[in-house]
Formats: sequence, structure tokens, C-alpha cells
Amino acid sequence: MKLPENQVVIVTGAGSGLGHALTERFLAEGAAVVCMEINPEKAKRLKEDFGKSVSIVVGDVTKYEDNRRAVEEAVSRFGHLDTFVANAGVFDFFRPITDTPPDALSQAFDQIFAINVKGGLLGAKAAVTELKKTGGSIIYTVSNAGFYSGGGGAIYTSTKHALVGLVRQLAYEFAPYVRVNGVAPGGMKTELSGVSALGSDKQKLSDVEELESMLCQITPLNIAPIPADYTGPYVLLSSKVDAGPITGVVINTDGGLGVRGIANVRGGEALR
Repeated sequence: MKLPENQVVIVTGAGSGLGHALTERFLAEGAAVVCMEINPEKAKRLKEDFGKSVSIVVGDVTKYEDNRRAVEEAVSRFGHLDTFVANAGVFDFFRPITDTPPDALSQAFDQIFAINVKGGLLGAKAAVTELKKTGGSIIYTVSNAGFYSGGGGAIYTSTKHALVGLVRQLAYEFAPYVRVNGVAPGGMKTELSGVSALGSDKQKLSDVEELESMLCQITPLNIAPIPADYTGPYVLLSSKVDAGPITGVVINTDGGLGVRGIANVRGGEALR
């Protein structure tokens, strides 16, 4: 799929994992990309990886002013904005609330919701005026945890359920001018990190032992995708030609978690 000429995309959390893969994919599709990344070292690596092909804004998605700077960068350098991908996020590493002291639980709630939910809300607020001019769209990175239990702990799962609601509400509020959708990937080996309140801010999802094996075991498609495998639906949803009638939708790309069997995870053995 090739996007129309002069498509301009902002990707938050672009410095690693899915955000980095999305940047690479949108560039391959012919788009101009503004990368928003809070970590200066990751921002430096983006410049090394993509050079002048991208514009980089070092900023914090939990601050409206930083989201606004990313939008202004897109418009000043490329002339307009077509798609805002709210991808930045953090994880709670499956932390049960029973194992979390009350103060840490409260602080972790504030930290994780600030990035995973408030960041996406502020990004929409910052981008909507420019997106209205182009008939553009917002795409949220949700998660299988937005639909099922066990994809994280209580806080992370709550944030992803909240994003499903945000997609639907903003699709209503911004219609007919701006489309709002989401993509709900399954697990993948990335640098997704935790938060200081839980002592997991230095921890990465890629550190989880035997992650790929676990993903294969629980998914009907028996796969352990890499970030690049999840990028296609974002390109589809960003396209006015191919996704013009689509808004308020979250595309599940989780290997079929919603159709797991009770007796067996997958039922295609008879096809072997």
C-alpha cells in the first residue's frame, strides 16, 4: 500500500519498539514523519537511523505544550498534518495490586494513566485543528489488554480499556471532520518499560523470560510477532482512500486471542 503523496504523520514514542517500526513503515510508504520521543538518547538514535528523512521533537506526551510543538514542527516543515499516531506508553509488568503498597499503587496509577491515557488525550487536543484542515485521522495504540484480562496488571489493563472508550468518544466528537481509530496489538519483544513508582522504570518487556514461547503458546495463530508485523493496520487507517469510512474502530491484531478455544487454544489440527 502506498499512501498519497505528501502524507504527514506524527508518531509519539517513536524511539524504540513499535514506534520505531511505525516510523520506518510510514517512511517506506512515502510519508513524511515527525518523531516525538522523550528520551534524548533514543532521539539521537532516530537521527542516526533515519537522518534527514524525519523531523524529531524531544518531548513529553503528558505535556500539552510538547504535543503542540510536535504539531507545529509538522506544519512548519511539511506544510500540514494528516495523521497523529498516539503510540507512547508504559507497562506495569503484570503487577498485582495485592503486592503493591497503597502509596506505590496511587503513584503508579498517576504515572501510567498520565502517559497511556492523558498523553493520548492531550495529543488529540493539540492536533485536532490541523487534522480538521486535511480531513485527517488519529490512531491510538491500544493493546489486547484493552479487551481481555491478563495482558498486564490492573493499572495497565485499565488504561488500555480507557483508550477504547477514548477512541469511540473522540470519533463522535470529531466527526465528520477527523477520523479516530485504534490498533490493538498483541505481545511483542520491545523496550516497553515500567514506571518508577513500581521500581520497574529500568525494566523492559524484552527482559521477560521466554516471551516469544509464551506468545506462541497462547495465540491461535501460534506466532510471536515483531513490532514491524503490527504496522500494516496503522497505514491502512491513515489512508483517506482505503479507510475513509472507518472511524471509532479498534482493529485487533493479537494473533486471534479472542477466538481461543477452551479445550485447545487452536482448532486447526484437522487441517494438518
